[in-house]
Amino acid sequence: MDYQRLKELADRSYNNGTFTFTDFCSMADLSAYYEKEKELRFAGPVLFGGCDIAERKMIRFGNPEELGYEQDFPITALIIRPAAAKFADDLNHRDFLGSLMNLGIKRELLGDIFVKEKAACVFCKDSIADYIIENLTRIKHTTVKVSVATEKDTAAITAPTLEEKVIQVASLRLDAVIARVYNLSRNDAVSLCASGLVFINGRECTENAKDLKPGDVISVRGHGKFEFADEIGASKKGKINCRVQIYR
Repeated sequence: MDYQRLKELADRSYNNGTFTFTDFCSMADLSAYYEKEKELRFAGPVLFGGCDIAERKMIRFGNPEELGYEQDFPITALIIRPAAAKFADDLNHRDFLGSLMNLGIKRELLGDIFVKEKAACVFCKDSIADYIIENLTRIKHTTVKVSVATEKDTAAITAPTLEEKVIQVASLRLDAVIARVYNLSRNDAVSLCASGLVFINGRECTENAKDLKPGDVISVRGHGKFEFADEIGASKKGKINCRVQIYR
């Protein structure tokens, strides 16, 4: 989504005294937004993707205090389950997304998809929720049922499974840590950064020499996501021992 479209939505909200919303933005879209964030603050932008750890998010323009009312994001959480779990295929993120796209749904109308134990929670725009419920009946060879997710369902499926890992690095540089977390060469890690495939706390980072700090969440397209937790001392050879939490 380009800046002109964001400015148009911000102006409409500010001038008409109403809330306006983008579709779901990719992490690349959101990085472009962050670069212009200061210029759009006059319209009170807020980002949300359906749950706290969502990467794809909508941007809402409009300040509730100034407008005098509140309006929720037009996001529906759907739960997709096999009709007979015993006979279901082992479905992954790509399977769920592919089946949704095969219904003719544009990617920007869909948020994050979380998969756990053959079920999935998908965030979508309110306007297409009923269409998905009525038309998504099969994924691969598995018959599925779709319904609006309860808060309990959403919390259970979106809760991340974290694997703690201790690594040794020469420095806290982004490329050094990525290389150790995903068993890559340093050159491969540098290339990922240069290609715009690395995001820190939702913002694209092409600066491979950037030092990480505790609490940083790093997403590496094609590899996964992890949190840089903290340093836990130095080795006898002067290496830095670090603890990371890898999202599974």
